[in-house]
Amino acid sequence: MKAYIDLHIHSSLSPCSDKDMTPNNIVNMAYLKGLDIIAVTDHNSAENCDAMVICGKKRGIIVVPGMELETREEVHLVCLFPSVAEAHRMQEIVYNALPDIENREDIFGQQIMMDEEDNISGYQKRLLLTASSLSIDDAFMNVSSLGGVVIPAHVDRDSYSMISNLGIIPKTPKMKYIEVSRTCYVKRFVQNNPYLKEFNIIRSSDAHTLGDIFEKESFIELEELSIECLLGTLG
Repeated sequence: MKAYIDLHIHSSLSPCSDKDMTPNNIVNMAYLKGLDIIAVTDHNSAENCDAMVICGKKRGIIVVPGMELETREEVHLVCLFPSVAEAHRMQEIVYNALPDIENREDIFGQQIMMDEEDNISGYQKRLLLTASSLSIDDAFMNVSSLGGVVIPAHVDRDSYSMISNLGIIPKTPKMKYIEVSRTCYVKRFVQNNPYLKEFNIIRSSDAHTLGDIFEKESFIELEELSIECLLGTLG
């Protein structure tokens, strides 16, 4: 079956995200746009995954717990997990690998944690918008051990991507899917990088505002609508 997806969405926890990116607002917008599966992927954190998953169940939308991890190579990776429990275990690993720097709200913005009613439950004081000490190999190893999947994020961009920072998609660790940004002209991009033909390419919004969440424009073929099936397909 064809499942319409957007697997790279930031909530208000990400300091560069709009304050309107609350759990209910995100899920309701995804519902209005006809999406089947979305993922919450805040920078180096999974604090808002619990609320997002609960809101998704109310609307009949599958919400995949995740995060956008920044490695020590300054490469962004979309990490998706089978449940909130695994996402929080990865969060603990990442927090231990982040530099001990306090967020400057006047510069980077607030990092807002919310419950399923969109009430503010707190503010993450640790700066999330920075590189961890985890390598790309470390990220794949840890996420895989938790039953999750890693997708290199926006590989077509000139910064914070595998291609921009490494010059290529490495042979190891092995991966089936790579992500391109919403504005990428995929056919030309692959023509310019022929080795990408061995990968499946997925397009995500990397939404930081409600209006940027995808319409029914990106899809994946699944045997059933479930996180288990999605991760099995992606991995």
